Amino acid sequence: MNKIELEAAVSEKAGVNKKVVADVLAAQLAIITDTLANGESVRLTGFATLGVKDRKARVGKNPKTGESINIPASRKVTVKPGKDLLAAINA
Repeated sequence: MNKIELEAAVSEKAGVNKKVVADVLAAQLAIITDTLANGESVRLTGFATLGVKDRKARVGKNPKTGESINIPASRKVTVKPGKDLLAAINA
């Protein structure tokens, strides 16, 4: 399911105009993105917790040449599924 299909499904299920759903979804995604960019987590109780984890700089190897390369520090998004989501997909 892509974003457009999600908007259509929510619109149909909630009985709300697709434009309103698209605006709300866009605002929600922007808020989640801003929150994660600030290093805070987003907890959607029963669904998932989104967080940010810092990765240290490290030395890796180019698999083709075997040459050592420096991999810079970075941040990654973590997703921890909630109990309700896990129960739904394992049912």
